[in-house]
Amino acid sequence: MKISELANATGTNVETVRYYEKVGLLSPPARTSANYRAYGGDHLARLSFIRRARDLGFSIEAVRNLLTLSDDPSQSCEAIDGIARVHLDDVDRKISDLMALRSELDRVVGACRAGKVWDCKIIEALGPQR
Repeated sequence: MKISELANATGTNVETVRYYEKVGLLSPPARTSANYRAYGGDHLARLSFIRRARDLGFSIEAVRNLLTLSDDPSQSCEAIDGIARVHLDDVDRKISDLMALRSELDRVVGACRAGKVWDCKIIEALGPQR
């Protein structure tokens, strides 16, 4: 299949497919006589894996490590579990940070009295402008 067909099949931008090739996540495909990229089922499966991992928020480096580990199915999945646990800890930290942010914004918005800008509690909470 052509790059556009692979991209469409996985919901990935064509430039992103090229980027994944450039950084080594996706192996370069064979070329047709007209020099078009010719992708196969292995590319589709690998790009689908990459796409799903990225959708779950794994970094490029984590995806690279997951792919390397998945290329040797006889080994223990302990390392894969470790990568996923580190990512889960990062997600939990981000959720905690967002909850704190939401709480502070809720407090600031709740202090608003819909008065004049010079007495605006939201502007006041953001700090001096001068």
